[in-house]
Amino acid sequence: MHAALTLGPIAYHWPAERKRDFYARIADEAPLETVYLGEVICSKRAPFFERDMPDIIERLERAGKTVVLSSLAEVMLPRERQATRALCEMEGAEIEINNAAGLHARAGAPHRIGPFLNAYNEATIAWLAQNGATHVCLPHELPRASLAHAAKAAGEIAIETEFQVFGRAPLAVSARCYHARAHGRHKDNCQFVCEDDPDGMPLLTADGTPFLRVNGIQTQSESYICLVREMAELVAMGIRHLRLMPQSVDMVAVAETFRAGLDGRIDSEEALAQLSETCAQTRFSNGFFHRVAGHRMVAGSMPVS
Repeated sequence: MHAALTLGPIAYHWPAERKRDFYARIADEAPLETVYLGEVICSKRAPFFERDMPDIIERLERAGKTVVLSSLAEVMLPRERQATRALCEMEGAEIEINNAAGLHARAGAPHRIGPFLNAYNEATIAWLAQNGATHVCLPHELPRASLAHAAKAAGEIAIETEFQVFGRAPLAVSARCYHARAHGRHKDNCQFVCEDDPDGMPLLTADGTPFLRVNGIQTQSESYICLVREMAELVAMGIRHLRLMPQSVDMVAVAETFRAGLDGRIDSEEALAQLSETCAQTRFSNGFFHRVAGHRMVAGSMPVS
């Protein structure tokens, strides 16, 4: 049964040149079917890349990729409401909505639901579908039993489901920018200090152990979610879209490994070994799926209690 690999939107404030080069390589080399584009974390970052978007979209589509435009996860200011409304009112474009403000702006037209809107259960998925959703990215912290129920319910009403299988977990967003505060700056005068941390700013415990990552207003996991060994089970549940989140590693190599695993050209242990080599500086985790602490990496399949 075919499953598609997707690439989520870049969460970090990478320089425009780096983003252009990144997407050029994704277009030419990565075995991905769908690419999500757009600023989802901080509206102040958006102008740095907006002028490049048409060329990036054209190149990705020429390479056979489906392009979906993602909205902000947090909408607080008038300009953010205006930007969200303008995006969601676009005709002829696929839109992923990450904030309830976008649901109103989309006014029932077809759209996708992103991971920042919490579609935790069957009733929520059904309600979203009634309001135009055709595709839902399920929350990363759902355990396998909940995922199976959600995927089954979505399938019964012809809703496509997606789930993150690689990259830092998007744990929370805040009205305040801790990234700026950590450098003695205010959110309105941050001087874009988040650009100095292209894979997030490490947050340490009192004893110096890496614990979380800070990305502007967003808090992420320190570890990369890695569900390469669980992919077959996810697909068997009916989840046909598996999301990779861009990190400061060779994402083409990551996509190639996941694709090889999906196609059965390598087994899951070999795939995990390849990913461990590609991401040698970062721990992996799969705890949420196995219904244990999210930061843990479970070695084998665990029954649901």
